[in-house]
Amino acid sequence: MSAVAELVGALFDDAALFPPGLAPMEVAVPAHRGYRHGPLAPFVGPFLVADTALPRLAPVLAGEDDAEPLRIGVTVPGGADAVGPAVSSAVALAGVRLVAVEAAVAPGDPPVAGTRRTVEALARHLPDGVTGYVEVPRAGDARASLAVVAEAGLRAKYRTGGVRADAFPAEEELAVFVRAAVDLAVPFKCTAGLHHAVRHTAADTGFQHHGFLNVLLAVHAALNGASPERIAGVLAVRDGRRLAAEAGALGTSAARAIRTGFVSYGTCSVTEPLSDLADLGLLPRFSRV
Repeated sequence: MSAVAELVGALFDDAALFPPGLAPMEVAVPAHRGYRHGPLAPFVGPFLVADTALPRLAPVLAGEDDAEPLRIGVTVPGGADAVGPAVSSAVALAGVRLVAVEAAVAPGDPPVAGTRRTVEALARHLPDGVTGYVEVPRAGDARASLAVVAEAGLRAKYRTGGVRADAFPAEEELAVFVRAAVDLAVPFKCTAGLHHAVRHTAADTGFQHHGFLNVLLAVHAALNGASPERIAGVLAVRDGRRLAAEAGALGTSAARAIRTGFVSYGTCSVTEPLSDLADLGLLPRFSRV
């Protein structure tokens, strides 16, 4: 496998059900099956489902002839008290394999104390072999919250976008998180906003989107001792050719090290980011892209 393939292998968790895509369940599940059985399979992670959407998944799976279990990650935005019911609902579903639970801190909980409550809930309810993520609150001290996640041996999740401009962290904020995650050896994923490879301004909304290639290279910089200011500079780069050249120059060991830190992100389209990589000359253009 090439270094670039290592760099983006299983990077794209399928969040087709989530905004802004909001694909219907009966469309999203067959599309995901197609990705997993086609040339895009090496790049696609699990199918992400909110805990509240699990009841809508059962009838779609019941109508399938495919006997292969659907690998799912369940998001739990309601906080610690919602983790147990979400896990129970997911493991009770026929035709699925639960691989991850991504739990947020409950709205209104203090960031560090809420992180601890969420960690404790995952410790109580997470089945063996299922990966647990805690969505670190953007408010408060990210390093302090990450330290709680690190102590528990869990992974972190960080929100990099949404449906409002203030849902997108500035380069400096995300850089502080990346620096702390690398320092504390906490693997992390991102959620929302990383629609394309390169930092850009969305033409329809004016929102300032981070690029997933920027984030990968920011982790590389952090692994090599870069300061938060330097990491923010990498996150700010909008020159796709420059980022592609830097990514293409990485060796396999460097790519693997980066992915030990930045494990994946949720995207409502798995074809758009792969098209970006093809446009930048980093991957071939696949028939499904």
